[in-house]
Amino acid sequence: MKTLKLISASIMMLISVLTFGQDSSVSEQAKQKTITGVVTDSSGPIPGVNVVVKGTQRGVTTNFDGTYKIQAKVGETLVYSFMGMNDEIRVVGTSNVINVKMQDNQQQLQEVVVVGYSSDYESEERPISSRKERKKAESNQTLSGKVSGLQITNSSVAVGASSRIVLRGSRSFSEKKDDLKQYSNINKTPIPNDEDYNSLIENAFESPKTAPLSTFSIDVDNASYTNVRRFINNGQTVPKDAVRIEEMMNFFKYQYPQPKDNNPFSINTEYSECPWNSKHKLVKIGLQGKNIPTNDLPASNLVFLIDVSGSMSDANKLPLLVESLKVLVAQLRKEDKVAIVVYAGAAGLVLPPTSGNEKQTIIDALEKLNAGGSTAGGAGIQLAYKTAEENFIKGGNNRVILATDGDFNVGTSSDGDMQTLIEDKRKSGVFLTCLGYGMGNYKDSKMEILADKGNGNYAYIDNIQEANRFLGKEFKGSMFAIAKDVKIQIEFNPKHVQSYRLIGYENRKLRPEDFKNDAIDAGELGSNHTVTALYEIIPNDVKSDFYNETSDLKYTKVEPTGNNFNDELATIKFRYKKPDGDKSIEMVQIIENKSSVLENASDDLKFTASVAWFGLKLRDSKLISNKSSDEIKKLARLGLSNDTDGYKSEFIRLVEAVK
Repeated sequence: MKTLKLISASIMMLISVLTFGQDSSVSEQAKQKTITGVVTDSSGPIPGVNVVVKGTQRGVTTNFDGTYKIQAKVGETLVYSFMGMNDEIRVVGTSNVINVKMQDNQQQLQEVVVVGYSSDYESEERPISSRKERKKAESNQTLSGKVSGLQITNSSVAVGASSRIVLRGSRSFSEKKDDLKQYSNINKTPIPNDEDYNSLIENAFESPKTAPLSTFSIDVDNASYTNVRRFINNGQTVPKDAVRIEEMMNFFKYQYPQPKDNNPFSINTEYSECPWNSKHKLVKIGLQGKNIPTNDLPASNLVFLIDVSGSMSDANKLPLLVESLKVLVAQLRKEDKVAIVVYAGAAGLVLPPTSGNEKQTIIDALEKLNAGGSTAGGAGIQLAYKTAEENFIKGGNNRVILATDGDFNVGTSSDGDMQTLIEDKRKSGVFLTCLGYGMGNYKDSKMEILADKGNGNYAYIDNIQEANRFLGKEFKGSMFAIAKDVKIQIEFNPKHVQSYRLIGYENRKLRPEDFKNDAIDAGELGSNHTVTALYEIIPNDVKSDFYNETSDLKYTKVEPTGNNFNDELATIKFRYKKPDGDKSIEMVQIIENKSSVLENASDDLKFTASVAWFGLKLRDSKLISNKSSDEIKKLARLGLSNDTDGYKSEFIRLVEAVK
């Protein structure tokens, strides 16, 4: 048995790493031709078959669909070999197509199929009771050889039993319905804290006299909110740097009108009192993306890039990931296509581009995945983008969907190399969606960099309900961009504004000169998406403890212009590009100097202000003095409308849980 294990391991290592050379002689090359074909047995195509030109070092293995391509000359002999089957021999003739049907080796069928790995992983063995089961194990062995640490086994020894993949050195996860119930309660278990977040420095108050322009990129991500929710539901303290207030506000949808012109979004502003400081004011800026009917959406070219490294073995990682992507698959149409790339110690294409109406084929491929191996994500990103580019749909929705806990490396300097890589891939016209999973070792910092730098968006999936929301109900907004590189620049009138500060968006701020620079990346807006931003204003006639006027300048004087703009609080500008465009389009709107009392403000302003207030409390902001959960909850209830899905009510319960 040990001998068989060694033979199997050697075979798989040979398939994975051996590169067969071709004869270097020019005259020999001239005589060679390309032979193609399909290798099958009684059950269908066989992946992983060795095809070698006898007496040479020229050889290949069959692909996932049993096809191969090899250079050979007329008269040379091709040898087809696969463990558990009789070798087949074919002599190259005048035809360029050689299809081969292989036969079982009955003696080997009584042996044990062993999937070989390096000594870092245990091997697992089991008796083979049928030809069909052995073929499944052998076919899946090809995937295991391509992706370090993966092994696929069957859930039973019955004929036709479904395939599963088992993690070496870790427990497997059952697919029973009872186990899937864990998703909603998975956060109740205490966890080690080895999570990474980018540090944030809270935006300070600035004077329009010294900083007349405030510029930032929109952010439609909402990963921070679901991650914060996970911490609170788990009874844990929320790390300050895990709180990105703009992502908390943008988790919720607001009642902004649809655009009435040719632009892809409408602009909506509101000016009212600030709830955490009655002397201050709030400016709300809301964008509403155009709602494109599903039938009118462009065809999608999607590549699922799935982390199957060892860190993904927990029940709230890969098993939840698979269930999540099933939600997305359910939304696909026949004109859409999906490919699946996985990575661990290496990367592999486990499902070639497949039509959206072949849902069971896609789901079957997902259900065979499991975790094991190291975490080199760079190769996976490269292969996923290569696959997306090779199948690029002009005018379509071309997107890589990365699903991971973020615990991976891309190069020697990791985050720096990753940013460089993803910025380069952005030029391909392929968009990026990042889906984060898990806890304890979750690397939010990496996920945020990828989404921010890769024409992307980012969600944290803490349970199957969130998967249903982001990948089901909000599929169009999550997956179909209607505008990219959307930037906002606001100029406050110093006649009315002593100081201002942007609430959140710390990682999205841009330099004033970046606004008109089309080479500068910014956020994307999806179909029917809403985006909300808040500015806190200190009016000119208010003495505030949170802002001190700077000293007078000696050489530069900034004076308000005449009386022509007395009615204007600010001018706000937007720039965006079409999804396949390179040149920005600009929009301009005036915000009038008409403030309402908070009681008369819209429900949208009240609720989004309560969310921002809660975020400021969680971050222990030094720029607010009132951090009362009761006051935050009261304001949220005043703005509680249009809550058919109960997300806003859930927010109020989260506020109640944090004293």
